[in-house]
Amino acid sequence: MEFLSLETIQELANQYGYLAVFVGILLENLGIPLPGETITIVGGFLAGSGELNYWLVLGSAALGAFIGGIGGYFIGKYGGWKLILAGSKIFRIQEVQLEETKTRFSENAVKAVFFGRFIPLIRIISSPMAGVVEMPFGKFMAVNLAGALTWASVITTLAFFVGEIVSLEQLLAWASKFAVLALMIAIGFIVIPIWLETRGAKAGEGE
Repeated sequence: MEFLSLETIQELANQYGYLAVFVGILLENLGIPLPGETITIVGGFLAGSGELNYWLVLGSAALGAFIGGIGGYFIGKYGGWKLILAGSKIFRIQEVQLEETKTRFSENAVKAVFFGRFIPLIRIISSPMAGVVEMPFGKFMAVNLAGALTWASVITTLAFFVGEIVSLEQLLAWASKFAVLALMIAIGFIVIPIWLETRGAKAGEGE
């Protein structure tokens, strides 16, 4: 979509600076599918070229991720499951499959909230899903803070230093390839066990 093009993101980052980084990450962590990682990479790249301050970019990204994560948690807790069930009807996903996914997420909530920040799609849904499975809020806050700081530090620092060697387009291309690979691995860990369990259950019923 044109308003999410790289040129538009660069223009927003140049015009609004740290506010663009903060708002972009905040909205993504609320569950809105925006290119939060791209915005942070652009911010880190501009910091590397001296147009923005490295620490302020890092702080804006971390704060946006942290506050957005809290908002996403409460959205999931007070209405997320109903939205998921409504969406499942559109895509013809059985409720029993959603329940299995919900259980699996609950068992791995800490890992999903922390490491999910580095995986597209998972980064968008991890905080709302933590609310859906009613992860203890104190535990969520600790993991959310640690994840936000770690993610913001890694992405901003890589963009800051690597951006001095390669172009922004090449940097984003590498980030995109890594993101796709990470997403495929994450989906494999979620989908394959559920598929095996479902297949086993059907085999048991057949016998």
